Amino acid sequence: METVPIQMPDGTTTPVRLFPGPEGAPVVVIVPGLGIPAAFYDRFANSIVDHGFCAATCELRGQGDSRPRPSASSTFGYQELVSVDLPAMFEAVRERFDSSTPFLLGHSMGGQLGVMYASRIRGRLGGLILVASGSPYYRGFPGTRSPGVLLGSAAMSITASVAGFWPGDRLDVGGFGRQSRVLISDWSRFARSGRIEPTGADIDYEERIGRLKLPVLSISIEGDDLAPRSASANLLDKLSGSEVTVWHQPEPLGHNGWISTPDTTVDRITEWIRDHC
Repeated sequence: METVPIQMPDGTTTPVRLFPGPEGAPVVVIVPGLGIPAAFYDRFANSIVDHGFCAATCELRGQGDSRPRPSASSTFGYQELVSVDLPAMFEAVRERFDSSTPFLLGHSMGGQLGVMYASRIRGRLGGLILVASGSPYYRGFPGTRSPGVLLGSAAMSITASVAGFWPGDRLDVGGFGRQSRVLISDWSRFARSGRIEPTGADIDYEERIGRLKLPVLSISIEGDDLAPRSASANLLDKLSGSEVTVWHQPEPLGHNGWISTPDTTVDRITEWIRDHC
C-alpha cells in the first residue's frame, strides 16, 4: 500500500491510499462513509487487488488521517468535497494508475458524493458502484424511522450550528464523528427535502445527475437500517438516464459489516466491472 498526501487550498492535508494491482487493470476508487476512516477499508481494498484489480481509498476531509479535525472555523460541505477534494484525489489516482479506468465506489454518504462528483466530470469514470448508500430523505425510511430521521436531522443541524461543528467525538449519534457544521447542514437539508442542494452549489446537481449516462451498480445490504432498500431506491431515482443494476446482499452484514467481511460483495462487484470494461 502507498500513501499520497494531498494538500487542499485551506491547508487541510488529506491522504489517498493506493493499492497497486496488475498494470492497466481497472482501479476501484473508494469514497468512505461519514465518520469512517479510509484505513477501515484496507481489507476490502486488498480483496479487490486479489481479484485482479487496483484499488484506492480517498480519505474524507477531517476524518481518519486527515488533518486538522473539523472545528468552528471549518466551512466545508458537500460542495467543497466534490468540487475540490475529490478532483485532487482522483488526479493522484490517475497519475499512479495512468492506464487504468477508474470505477468510483461510494459507501453511504460516499455514494452521494460519488454521484455528485460523477455529474460534474461526466464521461471520465467507467462506472459508479453504490454500496449501502441511499438518499437520507426521511420518506425513504419505513415506519417510525421516517419521523425519527426528519426530527433527528433537524436536531443535528441545529446542534452543529450552535456548537460551531458537529461534536460527534462527544455525541455518538450515528457514528458520524466530528464534522463541519456546513456538511451536517447539507446532509440535514437533503434528509428533509430529498434534494441535493448543497451550500454554495455552482451547478444544479439534480438536473446534472438526471442527465448522467453511466453504468451504475447499487448494492443494498441485509440488516442495514441506515440505508434500507427504499432509501437506495430514492437515490437511484435521481439517476434516470443511467444503466442501473441492483443487487441485494443477502448476508446480514449491516451498514458496515461488508467492509470487514468482503468476499461475496467483492465477487459481485468485480463480476460487474468485468461486464462493463
